[in-house]
Amino acid sequence: MKTLDDLLAEGVTGRRVLVRADLNVPLDGETITDDGRVRASLPTLTRLAEAGARVVVAAHLGRPKGAPEAKFSLAPVAARLGELLGRPVALAADVVGESAKATVAGLADGEVALLENVRFDPRETSKDAAERDALAGEFAALADAFVSDGFGVVHRKQASVYEVATKLPAYAGGLVLAEVEVLRKLTGDPARPYVVALGGSKVSDKLAVIESLLPKVDAILVGGGMCFTFLAAEGLGVGDSLLEAEMIDTCKRLLAEHPEKILLPADVVIADAFSAEANTHTVLAANIREGWKGLDVGPITVERYSEVIAGAGTVFWNGPMGVFELAPFAEGTRGVAQAIVDSSAFSVVGGGDSAAAVRLLGLPEDGFSHISTGGGASLEFLEGKDLPGVSVLEG
Repeated sequence: MKTLDDLLAEGVTGRRVLVRADLNVPLDGETITDDGRVRASLPTLTRLAEAGARVVVAAHLGRPKGAPEAKFSLAPVAARLGELLGRPVALAADVVGESAKATVAGLADGEVALLENVRFDPRETSKDAAERDALAGEFAALADAFVSDGFGVVHRKQASVYEVATKLPAYAGGLVLAEVEVLRKLTGDPARPYVVALGGSKVSDKLAVIESLLPKVDAILVGGGMCFTFLAAEGLGVGDSLLEAEMIDTCKRLLAEHPEKILLPADVVIADAFSAEANTHTVLAANIREGWKGLDVGPITVERYSEVIAGAGTVFWNGPMGVFELAPFAEGTRGVAQAIVDSSAFSVVGGGDSAAAVRLLGLPEDGFSHISTGGGASLEFLEGKDLPGVSVLEG
């Protein structure tokens, strides 16, 4: 796979370089609430701009329905990106239309432009390869080279991720390269014990990665809403907690096949409502009350999981232990995350809500060996799936 270093060695002064970045940040109105992905894009964009490239950034935001929607405009992202880069970022009013062409044509060496949300064009995510290919041709007309630096989208076969890499000289950006190298450590010969802390809402969302990891890891520490389906599989009542009844038999099978590897919460924080103002109690997992819902793992569980993490050689964490966005249910996630920070293990945070939790809870980002920018992409990599946006670079 050719890399950003290879492109820079060839020389980029005066050349238009299209960079697919992952700038899909959470917004409150027009305010970015977590700019982690914008920050992660800076090294590649800065290196290109300082080398004299005319940098054209392509990215998406949210899930528009293939047409412009004001709430999904990249305008707030362009403003924040400009602040962080220390140079203005021109925002095109469209994806590959007249504004995009004029904006790119107006770039001088070392300047940066951002195309409007690529998902405003329905061809970006079309299931019709010919439609995606046509859009990729229009992207390619805007540039002389392509750098893939949005790891959070490399598991998607989309025009700005996959097809465009077949039409221009294509290179892996520093972010994508680092992500792939780290994840290959996890799928290769990781230092043992290899421990996975797995949270999130649904067993069904994580089933494929659980099935893939169980033969390879020494322990999976289960938290989040998915733990209640596992607890139900053990015959425990879970009250009004999140439950996937159709997954109970699957959880029973997993527990029977790997009883020594799957660790479940010993205690949980329950509430009478999904609210920061709810009444709460911490109870043993066997004592969840009818009409109450579990929203976090409890302190006994945190202590138990922390002991396992302390002895680990490698830790992969994906998914919060509870509803960390609400203060009464944040301590499980905070405690497990702090245990990872305190450990001497090679530690990887699997993007998504886990990465957001690190920042929201004020944990030191440098306390982890690597924080991924792509939750779905990292999970699919660990499942052994082909990532189209990576394989196309390997050519």
